[in-house]
Amino acid sequence: MRQLVMMTALWLAAVPAAAQDSDIDEGRDLLSEGTRLLLRGLLAEMEPALRGLQGALRDLDAYHAPEILPNGDIIIRRKTPEERAVPAPDPTPDGADGIEL
Repeated sequence: MRQLVMMTALWLAAVPAAAQDSDIDEGRDLLSEGTRLLLRGLLAEMEPALRGLQGALRDLDAYHAPEILPNGDIIIRRKTPEERAVPAPDPTPDGADGIEL
């Protein structure tokens, strides 16, 4: 009889824990779905601005880096077509691919 009481007590103790686990899983799924919907909405609103920024970044290639003159003026020189046609130097020495291990 004592064993039956112990088994029943253990079973009753496990039921709320199992219910809590399923509640936690359900809450995590709802939070995940809510986050996904929020990010999709933000991306949809930001897409036109991001496309404009992408175009502006392409236009930056037409200019040299800004220079500050001794009097404090800042000038940004436009590149000539010949300067724009020159490919950028390879950042890795001797054409190596990435980090040497």
